[in-house]
Amino acid sequence: MFQVRIHGRGGQGVVTAAELLSVAAFLEDKYAQAFPSFGSERMGAPVISYCRIDDREIRSREPISAPDALIIQDPTLLHSVDVFQGLNPEGFILINSRRSFEELGIAQFVTQFPAHHVCDVGATELALKHVGRSVPNAALLGGFAAISGQIRLSSVEKAIREKFPGAVGEANVAAAKEAFDVARNS
Repeated sequence: MFQVRIHGRGGQGVVTAAELLSVAAFLEDKYAQAFPSFGSERMGAPVISYCRIDDREIRSREPISAPDALIIQDPTLLHSVDVFQGLNPEGFILINSRRSFEELGIAQFVTQFPAHHVCDVGATELALKHVGRSVPNAALLGGFAAISGQIRLSSVEKAIREKFPGAVGEANVAAAKEAFDVARNS
């Protein structure tokens, strides 16, 4: 089973990201499960969502304490919440930022992971460019597909189009494609 924990803030599409990831996995004939965890339900409050992907039925329902991958939608959480807690030593880290790991204050920590398992993508900027809103979730799923190999970009695209038909979906697909390219080439 491959387990993903997504950290962000209310209003960034954290819950939708987990849902889209699970739909993308389902489109690849995998079993998937997505669910959120809320503290105070307000815009800007820390939010966590979870996604499990497997080739067989998933029976576990508890929050993910030992993820195989982290998607961090808001880098301000890096030093206020223990986002790295329980991460598999061979795990993947995708951070929504254009700042270097040194600037983020995590350079020493990320050296513990295989280099191609750690990536930063300016997903908010890509969302603003393509969607016109600072909602980085779809772009980050493109980046996740590139670094993890757990899902195909085409499945992410199809999941986005199903959730957001029309121009909004196509704009989010464009952001996901560009993030995929950035992550693949980093």
